Amino acid sequence: MFDATKLAEQDVANFIPHRDPMILISKLLAHESDTLLTQTDINASSPYFDSKLNGVPNYVGIEYMAQSIAALAGVEAHLRNDIIRVGFLLGSRKLKMHISQFNLGQSYQTRVTRLYQEDSGLAVFDCQILHNQQVVAEANVNVFQPQDTQAYIAGANQ
Repeated sequence: MFDATKLAEQDVANFIPHRDPMILISKLLAHESDTLLTQTDINASSPYFDSKLNGVPNYVGIEYMAQSIAALAGVEAHLRNDIIRVGFLLGSRKLKMHISQFNLGQSYQTRVTRLYQEDSGLAVFDCQILHNQQVVAEANVNVFQPQDTQAYIAGANQ
């Protein structure tokens, strides 16, 4: 049985449909109903690391948010003994980046909280990226997670 109290000990890859090298979040920290807190550690081998910036550009923050949402869906799927499903980032509103980059050697926490979800799989999340308890990026992120990804993709191609 999955124990949500031991998230930090779990491999992130067990909760999201992404695979290396595209796993951007480092660990899962805490789960509550409709909310997940994750951590991203920035090092020279981090995806999108830019040696000229000595960090990762701020625009990658939207993907930290999206992967944290995917991880929340994955944790919830594990709690239901369900499969991990692919989701789609549809867009964002109220996106604010308060920093220009995520700096080498630093850790950032991403908190995602579900604001709204339809039975169809459409959902809206309040997302914040924090560094030393300060909000450094924030957005409302719209996502869609169909029950049958293959059927959804096949329908989109017709």
